[in-house]
Amino acid sequence: MSEKNIKRVAISTGGGDAPGLNAVIRAVVRSGLKRGWEVYGVRDGFHGLLLPERYPNGGLFRITNEIVRGITHLGGTILGTSNRNNPLKYPIKMPDGSIQEVDRSDEIVRSFALHNIDTLITVGGDGSLAIANVLMQKGMRVIAVPKTIDNDLDKTDVTFGFDTAVAFATEALDRLHSTAASHGRVLVVEVMGRYAGWIALNAGVSGSADVILIPEIPYDINKVVSKIQEREAMDAHFTLVMVAEGAKPIDGSASVIEHQAGRAERLGGMGEKVAHAIEELSGKETRLVVLGHLLRGGSPTAYDRLIALRLGAAAIRALESGHSGVMVALDPPHVKYVPIQEAIGKMKFVPLDCDTVETARDLGIVFGD
Repeated sequence: MSEKNIKRVAISTGGGDAPGLNAVIRAVVRSGLKRGWEVYGVRDGFHGLLLPERYPNGGLFRITNEIVRGITHLGGTILGTSNRNNPLKYPIKMPDGSIQEVDRSDEIVRSFALHNIDTLITVGGDGSLAIANVLMQKGMRVIAVPKTIDNDLDKTDVTFGFDTAVAFATEALDRLHSTAASHGRVLVVEVMGRYAGWIALNAGVSGSADVILIPEIPYDINKVVSKIQEREAMDAHFTLVMVAEGAKPIDGSASVIEHQAGRAERLGGMGEKVAHAIEELSGKETRLVVLGHLLRGGSPTAYDRLIALRLGAAAIRALESGHSGVMVALDPPHVKYVPIQEAIGKMKFVPLDCDTVETARDLGIVFGD
């Protein structure tokens, strides 16, 4: 389909929210309308199409310039989002009470055809990209925009939302530094990072953490305690420990608190386990702070706004150029187009020999290895 055949474009935002989503939406709408196309929003991921009865005013609605005016600086997404009920493995309750997962992607394709939607721009992480890949294989024209505060998508230099999350986590460490020093406590700070420790690493180094525990480096709790005792001997009676939610001990696994049909496993509790172990082994008073969804909320930084606007506009340019089945990716100073199949091939983990890790070690930061 050439750009001359495009009349209606839909945009959806899926997975966890991230600062910058509204900037993407604004860029898509403004750039699409400039080309004479109509732009429609899908509510709450794909729920607007799969559960239309929930939306009295329509699960799919037309977006105008007026609707996106002044939303660049806003956190969240005006479309709504969802990380539940994956349409490829949609949980259906059976008569006997059991849960069966079914593929409802054909319904999505039919619904878009019914509304005369020519193409879909989907904004999301690895899960949303996997859905986009299936829709593309079923004949839909799809462009993907990468989104995750974890920064773990492999084929883009960085994802929007990451900088905002790191900035907030760093500010939290700054604030906790003074209270930890005042009371002579160990403060454990848990941040998001299911499989990759980019937030914990960057914020931990920037915020002068003494220990950083990330999924890529399984930790020995005894080495963490040794660092605390070493600081005690140097008359530093407080310690800041940054923990990614997906961190794991050398003899264990990540802390999973929930398995639920139609969604990824839910991690949590590793910070609590680390804090408990530190207090038990060191005798030091230890407190836990879980930043959690605070990292997702609030206004995006200028850097994240710019990335989001660039990727949104690039998605429209990709359609105009005749592309389909690609993810727009940041490759400074340019934006490039990467096949979605390649984008979901692997995750971007923290390289153990990267400069930030080496810098942390030179600063005396312990990773527990």
